[in-house]
Amino acid sequence: MTSPPENAESEPRWPIILALLAVGGLYLALPPYLSFGPRWLLLSVVAVLLIPTVVTHSSGHKHWNQIFGYLVLGVVTFAMLASLFLLVRALPQHKETATALLRSAFALWFTNVLVFALWYWRLDAGGPNERESRVGHTDGAFLFPQMTMDDELKRETGEDDWEPGFVDYLFLAFNTSTALSPTDTAVLSRWAKLMMMIQSAISLAVIALLAARAINILQ
Repeated sequence: MTSPPENAESEPRWPIILALLAVGGLYLALPPYLSFGPRWLLLSVVAVLLIPTVVTHSSGHKHWNQIFGYLVLGVVTFAMLASLFLLVRALPQHKETATALLRSAFALWFTNVLVFALWYWRLDAGGPNERESRVGHTDGAFLFPQMTMDDELKRETGEDDWEPGFVDYLFLAFNTSTALSPTDTAVLSRWAKLMMMIQSAISLAVIALLAARAINILQ
């Protein structure tokens, strides 16, 4: 394994922080009956958990950083799945107006994209801390287009030390939720295939529920 140069910079964490705060913000857009407890609770818990996550990363405590990273992702994942369950349960009771339904469906759909993008970023190739310990990215759960380029082409295009960042995983998750399948990136690992199946199923469920409710309203 090739060690990174001493002056190599670690991947910036601000996109991940923004994504997690966005999940908490989207939770505020849900009606009260689609959330457990007050709607501001998730954003508050995420903000509190981000403090030790950032501190452990900046201080080089990789083990604790990974633990807090999994913890905050577990919290937002549980909140998303719980809200989806409550939405399915609430639809037959016709609690939501058309406007509230659209807002709730969009919030849950986009939350689905962000949550799975965060999971892919956290798990791929041992996670961000492991990826930062190597120069370049040649192995992982996903086969990004840059990984299929030969060495000469990589040097010519300046991609010889390319590594995926959060935007790459966000693009992958967005395509999975819209096309219900990966597009330019092949999926190699079994755990990644299972997670993408779950993400696609959640996205399809939200779209199907929205369509069914819309048809019911029109009738």
